[in-house]
Amino acid sequence: MKWLFPFHIKPMITFLLSLVALVAGYFVYGRFVERVFGPDASRLTPAKAHPDGVDYIAMPMWKIFMIQFLNIAGTGPIFGAIMGAKFGVSAYLWIVLGCLFAGAVHDYLCAMISLRHDGAGVPELVGIYLGRRTRALLLVSWWAWSLCIAPRPFWGTCGATLRCGL
Repeated sequence: MKWLFPFHIKPMITFLLSLVALVAGYFVYGRFVERVFGPDASRLTPAKAHPDGVDYIAMPMWKIFMIQFLNIAGTGPIFGAIMGAKFGVSAYLWIVLGCLFAGAVHDYLCAMISLRHDGAGVPELVGIYLGRRTRALLLVSWWAWSLCIAPRPFWGTCGATLRCGL
């Protein structure tokens, strides 16, 4: 069997299988999630309902998809390579299945819930659905984690934050 699949062909096969899984997930699982959430096509987006030229700006469809792609593709090469080096095949499966069942659904539901609340951001939505304390905890945790990715002067703070268990 080795002569049929040389070792340099196997990664390409798994790559093509993962692409097939992502495309199939988009059409099959995406349709299921859309049916469960039940979007209303007649509802105006906040950019069309409240155009102010600053926060709410109507954009062409290709720019919207480009922004979404950049949000996903920005951290993928960084964390994907680190996870792949450390965990191997399990990381590969985690990336493909995580994109299908976690990342895509999360992004879609956040956008639809934000649309139903007139363009509210994640902190406002957390405050509405989970309460003011949870919103405050979210904002504090975002602030603490932002110290971890801040420039060099804050690196000592990041280490202290992680040692404290935040």
